[in-house]
Amino acid sequence: MRKSPSKTKFAKFRNPAFTRPQKRSKTGFLGKLTSNIQRQTSSTKSRLFLVWSALMIAGLGLSINLYNLQIIRGAKLTEQARNQQMVNLRPFMPRRPVIDRNNNLLAIDRPVYTLYAHPKLFDKSNEEIAAELSPILGKDTADLVKTFESKKSGIVLAPAIPEEIIDRITSLRLNGLELIQKYSRFYPSDDLVADVLGYVNIDRRGQAGVEYSQEKLLERSVQTVRLSRAGNGAIMPDRAPEGFLHFDDLRLQLTIDSRLQRIARTALKQKMDEFKAKRGAVIVMDALDGSLLALVSQPTYNPNEYAKANISLFKNWTVADLYEPGSTFKPLNVAIALENGVIKADDMFNDSGSIHVANYTIKNAMNNANGRISIAQILQYSSNIGMVQIIQRLKPAIYYNWLERLGLGQKVDTDLPFEVGGRLKSQEEFIASPIEPATTSFGQGFSMTPIQLVQMHGALANGGKLVTPHVVRGLIDSKGQMHDSPTRTVPRQIFSTATTQKVVEMMETVVTQGSGKAAQIPGYRIAGKTGTAQKASPSGGYIKGARMTSFVAILPVESPRYVVFAVVDEPKGESAYGSTVAAPIVKSVIEALIPLEEIPPSKAMEAGK
Repeated sequence: MRKSPSKTKFAKFRNPAFTRPQKRSKTGFLGKLTSNIQRQTSSTKSRLFLVWSALMIAGLGLSINLYNLQIIRGAKLTEQARNQQMVNLRPFMPRRPVIDRNNNLLAIDRPVYTLYAHPKLFDKSNEEIAAELSPILGKDTADLVKTFESKKSGIVLAPAIPEEIIDRITSLRLNGLELIQKYSRFYPSDDLVADVLGYVNIDRRGQAGVEYSQEKLLERSVQTVRLSRAGNGAIMPDRAPEGFLHFDDLRLQLTIDSRLQRIARTALKQKMDEFKAKRGAVIVMDALDGSLLALVSQPTYNPNEYAKANISLFKNWTVADLYEPGSTFKPLNVAIALENGVIKADDMFNDSGSIHVANYTIKNAMNNANGRISIAQILQYSSNIGMVQIIQRLKPAIYYNWLERLGLGQKVDTDLPFEVGGRLKSQEEFIASPIEPATTSFGQGFSMTPIQLVQMHGALANGGKLVTPHVVRGLIDSKGQMHDSPTRTVPRQIFSTATTQKVVEMMETVVTQGSGKAAQIPGYRIAGKTGTAQKASPSGGYIKGARMTSFVAILPVESPRYVVFAVVDEPKGESAYGSTVAAPIVKSVIEALIPLEEIPPSKAMEAGK
C-alpha cells in the first residue's frame, strides 16, 4: 500500500528549528495574572489570619489577666491600694493619774521637752548662747561652751525640760535650738510613796509598785483609727472619725493617806538614824477591809530619778522579803490555843527560865525566870517558856493545821507586785520533831513577810476575819464616782469574836504594864506586842548579833479596828529592842492617826480622869 506523500515528506524533513509555533492559549496571560493575584490574596489572608490570631491570643491573654486581677486577686489588690491610701494611727494617750484617798495627786503624765542644740546654726557666738542658757538650765557657762564645741549639730542639752521652763527658753529667740515634745511620768511627792507607786520606764511601762501591778487600770484603752493620705503622703485629719481623740477622766485612787505616810516616814527615819539600822518599814491597816493607810519602807528612791536608784529598792521588802516574826507572833498562838479550848484566859503557868524539849534547852530572851504567871503576863514579859507550855497542850497535827489555816507558807495575794509566800516546814517534819512546835510558839523556825503579819493581826482586830491587805481602791471619775474596783478574796473567818477580844485585851496589858509602855497615849486604850528576834541567815542558822526589832499595835481596844506595825532591821547598840526602837515609831504614827481618822478617846479612860 502506498504511503501518503505528505506525511512522508514532512516526517522526513522536520526540523525542530523550523517547527511551526503552537498557538497560545487564549487564557495564558490572564491565567498567570489570576494565579499571581490568587497567590497574593492567599498570602494576605495568611497574614491577616496571623494578625487576627495574634490579636485573639493577646485579647485572650488580656482577658485572662483581667480575670486574674479583677476576680482572683481583686480583693487583695484592693486592700493593697487602700493600704497605700490609708494609714493606721494609734493616738498617744497619757496614763491615768494616781491619787491618794484624799484626792492628792501622786502620779501624772505631763508634757516635757528635749532640748537640742545645733551650733552650726547659731547666729551668735557659743559664749553668748551659753551665757543666756546657763541660768535657765542650771548649768555652768564654761561647760556649755565646751558642749557646743563638741559637735556641730544634734547636741542634747536637757532630756526632759518641764513645760514651765519652755517659755523662758523660747523667749530668748535663739537660732540653733530645737525643742521636741514628749510625755513623761511625774511624781509630785518624789520619794514619799515610791514603794507603793513604783515607776514607769522610758518605754512607758510600769516596772514596780502599782505602776506595774495595775498596768491595765492605768493604761487608757485606745482604738486604732484609719486615716486617708493625700497624694504627697500627708495625713488628712479632716477625714478622721469624730471624737477619736476623746479620753476619760478616770483616776486610780489608792487607800494611802499621804499625810500619815509622811509622818510615818519621818518617825521611821529618825529611829533608823538613831540606831544606825539597815532598813525599816511601817504599815498601817484598816482591819475592817484590809485597806492600807500607810506603807513606808526605808531606804527608798525617787521615781522621778529611778535610773539613779539601787535596783534592789524597786521591790517593796514588806511583801518581797521573808523574816522570822519572833514575839509579835505570840498573840496569834494564844488565839489558836484559846480557840481550841486547851487554855482559858485566867490560866496560870510556871516560868522557871528554861524548858527542855527533846535534846534542846529553850530559854527566855533575857535568860530570866518569871515564876508563876498568867497568859497576859506571858505576853507582857514575852515569856518563851510560857508560850512553849501553851502550845504543848495542842496536838502537833492540829497546831500545824491552824498555822496553815492562818496562811503560813502561802502568799497574801495583795495588789503589790513581787510578793513571796512564807516558809513553813512540811507537816511530816513538823509533827516528827517536838522542837518545831516549840520554836514556832515564840515566832521562830518559820518565816513570813511583814505584810502577812499585819494581815494576821488584822484578824485579831476585826473579830477574827482574815482580810486581804491592799493599796488600790479603784478607778474614780472627777465627781468621785467609782467605775472599777478590783475583786478581792472574800474574808475568811478564822477566830471567834470572843477569842479575839480576849487576846486584844491581853495585849493591852503589854502597853499598860509590859514591854510596850513606850506606845502609851493618854486617853486611848492601845493593845500591842513587842518583838526582838534573831535574824535568820540565808545559809541557815542565825546571824550573830543581828536583830529584827518590831512592834505591832491594835486600837482602840474597846472597838478594835486599826493595826499599826513597825519593823527595823539590824539596829545597832545594846539598847536596841522592839520596846526601844519600834514601839516609839508606832506611838508617833498613832498620834497622827487619831486626828486623821477622828478616833474618839476611850470612854473608860475619860471616866477615870
